[in-house]
Parts: sequence; structure tokens; C-alpha cells
Amino acid sequence: AAATARLQHLHRIGQAPDGEGPAVARLLTAPAQWNHARSVLAHVAENAPLPGAEARLLVVMVTLRTAQSGVGNLVGQDIKGLPLSDPEQLVGQLVESGWLGISGTVEELIASRPENPTQITVPSLTPDEDDPGPFTFGRKLRPKLSGWAQRVVGEKKLRKGKTEAGVRLLALALATGSDGEGRLGPGGEGIGVDTLSSWCAVDPGDLPALVDRLTAADWLAEADVTDTLLTGRLTERVLPLGCPLT
Repeated sequence: AAATARLQHLHRIGQAPDGEGPAVARLLTAPAQWNHARSVLAHVAENAPLPGAEARLLVVMVTLRTAQSGVGNLVGQDIKGLPLSDPEQLVGQLVESGWLGISGTVEELIASRPENPTQITVPSLTPDEDDPGPFTFGRKLRPKLSGWAQRVVGEKKLRKGKTEAGVRLLALALATGSDGEGRLGPGGEGIGVDTLSSWCAVDPGDLPALVDRLTAADWLAEADVTDTLLTGRLTERVLPLGCPLT
């Protein structure tokens, strides 16, 4: 029985031995990639230029587009695909704050299409001789991390449920804050409510509503929120999006 349980565990974390059936086919496949994903979220949490969940969600996605060189491309759909109540105003505020630079106007960015993307810059991510920038991953990994975040944030049931920015941020937090079997927190012991509400840019009292939305979207099972702790596990359906704690 112990051997069977061990094998099931290896399947879930994507490390089952060859010939032992399918493991979880994770979008990000290695512990180093999982840790880099966490490093990006931690950087945004510490350096978000504007308050609020919508701003934080947009900053996560833009950071992942520009993480390597401080330069990247965006098209209108990248922004319009996010649950933002006033995308133009939010992009404008990021530009005014000095965090984001864009070629052209905000209106042109929102209208831009894949065949003619808008170049963007994030000065705080631009490396120079004295500062290599906050991230240590290579060029090839950046688009993988960006693609992973897009898959989490744009996951079908989150999209169809028209979930707000705070719910998408919580999905990112739980995908990077669970173990190989999807249990939340180190050793499955849960994640602090203060930590999660701070990351999601919501009041701690609002966190249970976000948890309910994720449960309704078949992301979370056995979820329990106390005043201090969220416990539960990711559903089998979304395990491929997970970046297990190692």
C-alpha cells in the first residue's frame, strides 16, 4: 500500500518512473522553472507601482513580457483579454507613474494587432552595467513563464465565469503555493490569509469570496478559510498549471 501511495504521489508531481503510466504533464516542467515563476510574483508584490488588484494583474503580465531585457511587445488583446474595468485608464496610469513606457499613445496600444504590436519598456527591469536586473532566468524561459501565466489567468472556467482580477491573482498564488499533489502550502498545511490577501490586493475579509469563486470554477476542493489560514487543494483538472513547492 505504501508503494502504491508513493507511486501515486510521483505521478502527481510529474516524476513517475518510466513505464509507470502518465504523470501530471505540467506546463512548466522543472523545479527551477517553478522557482522562477515564484520569483516574478514576489518581485511584483514588492514593486507594484499602483494599488489594487487590476493594476497588479496587469503588472504581472507586462513584467513577464519584459522580464529579460526590460523591453517587449504588447497588442490590444493582451490587455483587453484581462478583467480590467477601464484598460485605457489603467495603462495610462502606469505610463504616468513612469513604470511603463510605450511607443505611441495608449489608444494605439489598445487598438494594436499582432501584425503590428506596440513596443513597451519597463525601465526598472532594464539591465545595465551596474544592475543585471531582478531576474536570473535565461531568454528561452521568459516566453514559457509568460505563456504559463497567460494560461492560468485566462483559464477557460475563470474566463467564462467572468472572474475579477483578484480571483485570477489568487489562482496564480495557489498554482505556485501548493505541493505536487495540489495541497495548499508547505506540507499541505495551508497558506496565510494575510499573505494571500496582500498578494491579491484585497482586504482579508474579502478573501473568502475569492476562494468561493475559485471553488465554483473547479479550481479548488476542500477549501477552508479561517481568520488566519486557507487550506484545501487544487483540483486534478488544474494540476498541470501548478508549480509545486519543492
